[in-house]
Amino acid sequence: MRDPHAAAEDQYGWGRDLMGYLLIIIFAIIFALNLGGGNFAASFVAASGCRIISRAKATALFIGFAALGAVTLGQPVTRTLSRGIVAPQLIGLEACLVILIAASSTLFLANLIHLPQSTSLVTVGSIVGVGLFLGKVNYRIFGFLAPYWVLLPVAAFFLTRYLGKLIYPPRKGNYWIYEKVVSQGKRLKAFVIIASCYNAFACGTNNVANVVGPLAGANIVSPTLGLALLAPVFGLGALAFPGTLKVTAEKIVPLGLLTATIVCLVSGTLMILSSCLGIPQSFVMVKMASLFAIGTLKNGHRITWGNPLVLKTSLAWMVTPLIATALAYALLGVWHVVSD
Repeated sequence: MRDPHAAAEDQYGWGRDLMGYLLIIIFAIIFALNLGGGNFAASFVAASGCRIISRAKATALFIGFAALGAVTLGQPVTRTLSRGIVAPQLIGLEACLVILIAASSTLFLANLIHLPQSTSLVTVGSIVGVGLFLGKVNYRIFGFLAPYWVLLPVAAFFLTRYLGKLIYPPRKGNYWIYEKVVSQGKRLKAFVIIASCYNAFACGTNNVANVVGPLAGANIVSPTLGLALLAPVFGLGALAFPGTLKVTAEKIVPLGLLTATIVCLVSGTLMILSSCLGIPQSFVMVKMASLFAIGTLKNGHRITWGNPLVLKTSLAWMVTPLIATALAYALLGVWHVVSD
C-alpha cells in the first residue's frame, strides 16, 4: 500500500510546479509586452516623427515584421541567453521565474514613466544576478559581450553623424539632394516606412530572445517554438505601451525624411549584425545613439547633451541593469529562504 504521506508530498510538488509554470507564463507575457512597447517606439520613431503613418498601421507592421525577424534570425541570441551566461542545468523553474520577474519589473517601470530602456542589458543583468547567487557566471562569455554593448551604440552615433553631415546643413554642395527629395517626396515617404519595417524586423531578430532565452534555459520550451509563440506577444507590446513613441519622436530631435531614413538604416543594420553574432543588444540604445547624432548636427552638442531626457535616458541605461541584477539576486535569495 502506498504511503499516504508520500502521496501528499507528490501532490504538493505537482501543484507547486503547476503554479510555477503558470507564473512563468504570466510573467513571460508581461515581459514580452514590455519589451515590445520599447522596441515599437524605437522602430517607428522615424515614420511617426515625420507624421507619415498612423499608429494603428505602424502597430500592424511592427507585429508582422518583428515576428518575421524572430523566427528567421532569433536563434543565435536565444542560445547566448539560454546557455552562454549561466549553464542551463542551473536554471530551474525558480531561477527562470526570478529572471522574468526582475527584468519585467524593471522594464515596466521604465515604460510607465515613458523612458526608452536598455532592454537586453536588463535581461542580461537579471541572468547575471541569478548566476551570482549560484556562484556560476560564465565571465568569459560576459567579457566577450560587454564591449559590444558600448561599441555598437558608439558605432551607430558616429556612422549616423558621418552620413548625416553629407546632407545637413543644406549647402551648395548638397543642395541637389534636397531638390531630389522635393520632387520624390511620396517615394521617400514610402521608403521611410519600409526602413521602419526593416527596423521592426531587426529588433525581432534580437530582442524577442530576451523572453525566450530564460525559458529555453529552463527547458520549458524549445528556442524555435518559443520564438514562434512569443514573437506575436512581443509585437502586441506596441498596443500596451505606446507612450514612449511620442516621447522619443518629439522630445529628442525633429526628424526629416532624409535623416529618418539614415537613422533607420544604420540602427537596423547594426542590430541584424549583432543578432547574427549572437550578441544580445538593446535596439533602443542603438536607435537612440543615432538620434543623438542627428541632434548634434541640428542643435549642436551643447543643446543635445544638455537635453534633460538625453541625460535621464543615459543614466537609466547604466543604472537599470544593475537594479535588475540586484533584484534577481535578492529574489532568488528570498526564494531559497522561504523554500527551506
